[in-house]
Amino acid sequence: MEITFHGAARNVTGSKHLLRLNDGTTVLLDCGMFQSLGEHTEDMNEHFGFNPKKVDHLILSHAHIDHCGLIPRLVSEGFEGNIFCTSATMDLARILLLDSAKIQMQDIEYSNKQRKKRGQPLLEALYTEEDAMAAMRLFKIVDYHQEYAISKNLRFKFTDAGHILGSAAVHVTVTEDGKTTQVTFSGDVGRYGDMILKSPQPFQQADYILLESTYGDSLHKDVGPVEDALLEVIKHTCVDKKGKVIIPASSVGRTQELLYALNALELRGELPDVPYYVDSPLSEKATQILKDHPEEYNSAVKKVLRVDADPFGFKGLRFIESTEESIALNDDPRPCVIISSSGMAEAGRVKHHIKNNINNQKNTILMVGYAEPGSLGGRLARGDKEVYIFGDQYRVNAEVRSIRSMSAHGDYEDLLHFISCQDPAKVKKIFLVHGEYDIQQHFAETLKKNGFNNIEIPYQHEKVVLN
Repeated sequence: MEITFHGAARNVTGSKHLLRLNDGTTVLLDCGMFQSLGEHTEDMNEHFGFNPKKVDHLILSHAHIDHCGLIPRLVSEGFEGNIFCTSATMDLARILLLDSAKIQMQDIEYSNKQRKKRGQPLLEALYTEEDAMAAMRLFKIVDYHQEYAISKNLRFKFTDAGHILGSAAVHVTVTEDGKTTQVTFSGDVGRYGDMILKSPQPFQQADYILLESTYGDSLHKDVGPVEDALLEVIKHTCVDKKGKVIIPASSVGRTQELLYALNALELRGELPDVPYYVDSPLSEKATQILKDHPEEYNSAVKKVLRVDADPFGFKGLRFIESTEESIALNDDPRPCVIISSSGMAEAGRVKHHIKNNINNQKNTILMVGYAEPGSLGGRLARGDKEVYIFGDQYRVNAEVRSIRSMSAHGDYEDLLHFISCQDPAKVKKIFLVHGEYDIQQHFAETLKKNGFNNIEIPYQHEKVVLN
């Protein structure tokens, strides 16, 4: 048996890991899109590094685009197997993949107008909305803790990873040549004590572990609860300075956490009386899906539900639908809070909001999740004084603040907690994936101090034989 790492190898996007059994059966763990990797991004998304027609099965850990975003392209290039995931993941994947296809078509249309003027060859989108719908027909729901037999020598089960709605760690059991091997893929590991979701669950002893390492050198330590940090920023910006708070936030996960925290402030009678806008049609759909899956809530949210029928809604909240309404926000001088995707500020409506508000020192740009270092969000978070937006240079006069504890990725203490259910002596190897290489090297040393001695950091397209 062997595994090849076709994505999230020494970077944090494009999750794709291909497991090949001795009998030739192939199982792909995730099929994510590469994002924010500069000039190489397009080429990496166009070429898988393997033949989709020869992949038998796909197991999807969760619905973030860097884990599921190339599924429609995989299907359009010949994949015909089942796509296994949890119920909530399927619901989220449907809206995210259709949105991804729509954005691609819009971007391609704009780019091709410019390329046509310059006499350059025209580009094609990675996939269309029709491709996304065709892919959805291959999805098959598997519940948490249900052991699913794909074949007589291959089975798997999901455990809750606590990262986003429906997220799962994948535990594959392979029986061949008279030997049983357990391979665990963490997907993305969430926080213990998350605001909304249950904590990551323990899992059976594994021989090999593919472990995400996004925050392998960090601790998410903020002073006080998230709602208190939000309250301080909103008061400082909207009440004291009469400015706007712009919050780049992923449509799935982060936006709903923000709404939950703001609702908590209203329940406490402390929510500042200013307009609150969620400027992302996708976020409204994702919020409704979260409401449709109360079985995913932790005990704290269920307690809130006893006194508040909608823990994600409050006075002053408005979802923005049309482009015209979004543009109008930039001409409105009144203090307000705008939550908009994407979380890395690389695309979507939030990029326009940042462009229109970055020069004004009354405003605040509030980062609330991971942003790849090369992205606009990453450059703002590290304190760059000037940034390029849509090709133009802007001085960063607005305040830039961060609430690190809102990341959906666990820090290194969470990751150590996640694998604390394992006997280090029985783990043959841990492969660190989904992380920047320098951070992974640091985390590898942390793991060794905790008894896990055989650590490998695979590179892109590296093939490893599992004994």
